[in-house]
Amino acid sequence: MDTQVLIVGAGPTGLTLALDLARRGVPFRVVDASSAPFAGSRGKGLQPRTMEVFHDLGVIGPVLESGRFDLLMRAYDGREVLREWNVHEGRHPTLERPYPHTMLIPQFRVEQVLREALPQPVEYGMPLTSFTQDDSGVTAVVGTETVRARYLVGCDGGKSFVRKELGVSFLGETWDDVRMLVGDVRVSGLDRDHWHMWGRQPERWLALCPLPGTDLYQLQATGDGDPSLELYQRIVRERTGLDDVVVHDATWMSLYRTNIRMVDRFRVGRVFLAGDAAHVHSPAGAQGMNTGVQDAYNLGWKLGMETLLDTYESERKPVAEWLLGMTTAIAQSGNPFDKRGDETLQLSLSYRTTEGEGLQAGDRMPDGITEQGRIFDLLRGPDFVTLDFPDGPVLVRPDGYVAAIGRSAIDAYFGANPVTQLHHRRVAARTAA
Repeated sequence: MDTQVLIVGAGPTGLTLALDLARRGVPFRVVDASSAPFAGSRGKGLQPRTMEVFHDLGVIGPVLESGRFDLLMRAYDGREVLREWNVHEGRHPTLERPYPHTMLIPQFRVEQVLREALPQPVEYGMPLTSFTQDDSGVTAVVGTETVRARYLVGCDGGKSFVRKELGVSFLGETWDDVRMLVGDVRVSGLDRDHWHMWGRQPERWLALCPLPGTDLYQLQATGDGDPSLELYQRIVRERTGLDDVVVHDATWMSLYRTNIRMVDRFRVGRVFLAGDAAHVHSPAGAQGMNTGVQDAYNLGWKLGMETLLDTYESERKPVAEWLLGMTTAIAQSGNPFDKRGDETLQLSLSYRTTEGEGLQAGDRMPDGITEQGRIFDLLRGPDFVTLDFPDGPVLVRPDGYVAAIGRSAIDAYFGANPVTQLHHRRVAARTAA
């Protein structure tokens, strides 16, 4: 084998998977057809659950330094402020939920933080052009090179070559009548303390959101046509009605069409699909980048231990189905920027197989304070961890979800999945006074 895992695609999904494999000492390569990292903001909302993932992966520091939590929404008619509101009003950090709500951060900065944490560089300008698989591995042609890997993971976006080559269906619909011009622009005449919006009619909607850590704004506008600086300048001038709000240049521009689709399978043999390669949806609710990160976080430890690989699909496919329904409902609500429900934070997502009151196997393990320290810090690392609480032990998976509660259930879990016990440690967790 040339490597254990060949990761195709160097967006947030592929980079998260690479970082998780790296801390396990699992050999991997990350290849991407593009000649350089993607330069656009694209996704810009990081959800609390993703911040918890990044806490575990050791990159939460630079992520928090690069983002912003509280940005008021402001709607205008010309220069007149019609309304000002906070979509996350009333949400504050707690012991169990240290990251209270969505943080704004451009996707290119998230990717940069992940790349800089990797022990080896991403291989750009290396398109995957074919692959075959057999009982022991995958043979892939990448650039001019033939690579042999035990597993291949397609993190190569909505137009995924891996998915198409597998012949996996991408079921759903395209909203041909819903198109949006997006881009990263430099603008004068606006403050950077608000997310600015104009347009009472949907066809004249315009939003300009300052991107933290940059001098850019992300522009979003309903409309059609070939993206150009001249078009964006005209839209801003006409929809704001203001001569002193001026677009000076653009570093990225794109025309977005809403697709709502997902695969019928997340795995074919030794090949897996993750992120946008497996599911795409409306951007309403800021879920896409986050769901891809969590696909990777679910899959990483299973690839590293080569166990429970079938559960990747059984656990993540229902999440994708829920995601498509939830984001579609927000998009069609008529008020996609109103106060968001807790479901968008992704903290309540669970892999439960049985119902019950209180903490159950499959639930996210909440944070908290013990005499030994913060629970998330006790869990940090690539292992299963048994937290020995005074009222009984809780076994937590490497991705922060509860595997089993109570000694007999933990013994049964290890008995059914013996390899997991080889990657296990116990930690006393006496509750702090």
